[in-house]
Amino acid sequence: MDWLAPYYSWIKALHVMAVLAWMAGLFYLPRLFVYHAEKAEPGSELDLTFQVMEAKLLRVIMNPAMITAWICGLLMIGMGGLDFGAVWGWAKLGAVIAMTAAHMWMAARRKDFAEGRNTRSGRVYRIANEVPTLLMVVAVIAVIVRPF
Repeated sequence: MDWLAPYYSWIKALHVMAVLAWMAGLFYLPRLFVYHAEKAEPGSELDLTFQVMEAKLLRVIMNPAMITAWICGLLMIGMGGLDFGAVWGWAKLGAVIAMTAAHMWMAARRKDFAEGRNTRSGRVYRIANEVPTLLMVVAVIAVIVRPF
């Protein structure tokens, strides 16, 4: 990984940009689900509009951003950018794995809507909307403050 060392700052910058785009999607997709669950009847024009919005957000923004964030993050880990000898490194990695799980859960819910079989209420999606925020707080504090 020594050959990548001169590019560390560029990889880190790309990582931050990818995380920003990914987090924006993680914040917005469950909000779309709230409105979709509460306002759109399956098969209606509004239902189809939400389906297009949700699919594009996931496929065009969130998936590429998540993949880019992971690739850049793994490259930085390979270059010694994460201290696994300290708790903060594990807390950051745990938060990112949990964000990935939340992403996958949201992708499955999008499929439920697309197949007309959503059974969850707007309240469930409102709660789901808070999860990425809490995980982001853990990740940022772990990396910036390193309290442990």
